[in-house]
Amino acid sequence: MKNFMMIFIGADYADLGLSPEELQNRMGKWFAWGNKMEQAGILRGGEALTSQIRRITGENRTVTDVTSAEVKEIVGGYYTVEAKDFDAVQEIARDFPDYDLGGTVEIREVMVFDR
Repeated sequence: MKNFMMIFIGADYADLGLSPEELQNRMGKWFAWGNKMEQAGILRGGEALTSQIRRITGENRTVTDVTSAEVKEIVGGYYTVEAKDFDAVQEIARDFPDYDLGGTVEIREVMVFDR
């Protein structure tokens, strides 16, 4: 078994103008999906991320604060899961709650280095 990250990319909920009821419903879908993975014993971790972005770039280490309005898509969070291969994670990702909002799941295998 290997560890994979599912990275969630899409619009910031605040920018979508969701009502409190819609937001509550959406969060319920996220909790249900996370619980499903937890019960299957494959969820290894994960976090939601704020829309506040600070970038440090270049040789001079230029610091820029970026708002969610300045970027087309943001990384809103991630889950780390244990699975056999990419196909197994793709199956897990079928239940991602934000496809209807144009969201994307990026799957990346976690590299393991010999020490």
